[in-house]
Amino acid sequence: MQRFAQISDPHLSSLEGVSARDLLSKRALGYLSWRHRRRFEHRPEVLAALGRDLAQFRLDQLLITGDLTHVGLPAEFRQALDWLRQLGEPTAVAVIPGNHDASVASPWQDTFALWRDYMASDAPTGQPDSLASLYPSLRARGDLAFIGLNTACPKPPFMATGTAGAAQLARLPALLDGAHARGQFRVVYIHHSPLPGKDKWRKRLTDANRVQDIIARHGAELVLHGHGHRAQHDELATLHGSAPVIAVPSASALGLHGGNVASYNCYGVERCDGGWRLAIDARDYLPASGEFSAGQSRQLTLRRDSTRSPRRPLPATP
Repeated sequence: MQRFAQISDPHLSSLEGVSARDLLSKRALGYLSWRHRRRFEHRPEVLAALGRDLAQFRLDQLLITGDLTHVGLPAEFRQALDWLRQLGEPTAVAVIPGNHDASVASPWQDTFALWRDYMASDAPTGQPDSLASLYPSLRARGDLAFIGLNTACPKPPFMATGTAGAAQLARLPALLDGAHARGQFRVVYIHHSPLPGKDKWRKRLTDANRVQDIIARHGAELVLHGHGHRAQHDELATLHGSAPVIAVPSASALGLHGGNVASYNCYGVERCDGGWRLAIDARDYLPASGEFSAGQSRQLTLRRDSTRSPRRPLPATP
């Protein structure tokens, strides 16, 4: 059985000492949110406990589905890089950005370039580095194919929407079809929910219909996302069978405002007759002990018919 884990929305950075000139943009709203609420909700001691808990598992890959920062300042990217290095080597940790990380347009070299090795595919693209060239990403780990989609891009004030974009989505079908042809278990990981109507209008994925349609037509075994700071489990019908669509809460949250307390999922995948067996083991933070411990566990069997063509057409998504 191969194992991997997903954590999301750690909001690990601190904005202490940020200068006023750094906040002359949409970042001012994010700073006020951090000052009055988020710095009490997203706690470094929870992330320290997360690190201790992750250390006990031998994972083929750790996925981080966005929002490592609060307002996307260069200093926050440096803080996040230090944290990523504590979690593991770039080949062992795969990152996609969230909307907070791309709050406003910023110089590449001061921000996302610092995370470049944690975002990159196994094989270099041969193009100049940018979010547009790095995604969709592909990392193959034995029977597992991890396909990352970036939905983070600057948006107007008060908007937390995301957009995958036509160029990225034009390259996605080939990655899904190629992994299927190799007989791999395909994990699509993304920050915003790819299911239309799951998020509020100002927090939605603007091209969710298109993302959902591509996954439905070309298939996947599992879709993971964050963004909402809550645990969710949905199902998406695809060409090759139903795919669970799973979200996890923030990895650093105390749940002070009625939200979910910090949690993450460990997954185990192995072949079985007629498809795949998927184990989902939640790891929940317990404020009383200050540690993560075993939460709900589930076992799913994903039936797959390997004789079906990955290009067999499906009805268009409304």
